Amino acid sequence: MIHARTQNRGRPYGPALERLRAAGLRPTRQRLALAKLLFEGADRHVSAEVLHEEAQGVGIRVSLATIYNTLHQFTATGLMREIVVDSQRSYFDTNVTNHHHFFYESSGRLQDIPAEEVRVARLPGTPAGTRVSRVDVVVRLAEK
Repeated sequence: MIHARTQNRGRPYGPALERLRAAGLRPTRQRLALAKLLFEGADRHVSAEVLHEEAQGVGIRVSLATIYNTLHQFTATGLMREIVVDSQRSYFDTNVTNHHHFFYESSGRLQDIPAEEVRVARLPGTPAGTRVSRVDVVVRLAEK
């Protein structure tokens, strides 16, 4: 007998379905379609607006509000990381491993920096009852 997980891999939405179920998310039609767009292929950084345009471009009918909700659900369940570069702009990263980013201010592009290339020499003490869960470094680049 073939295991259900193995069967899903041959289906067009099989990998997306597996990823959503593993994260404990109900695989709705919209979540499946967005997961397929986001997670098939190489890791990437995407804004909600860019994902909305991509979805519209391939015939996925979904509101921008649903895109934001879905991205935040994916982030809350560990499928993505949110990178806030300023008060007006955030990106969602499909690479959830420990790493940092270069941010190109003129183009708005993010580029991964491997974790081992950044050293934080000292962190402040944390308030009582807390611990550091992660340190995110965004190196802002101005092009000459």
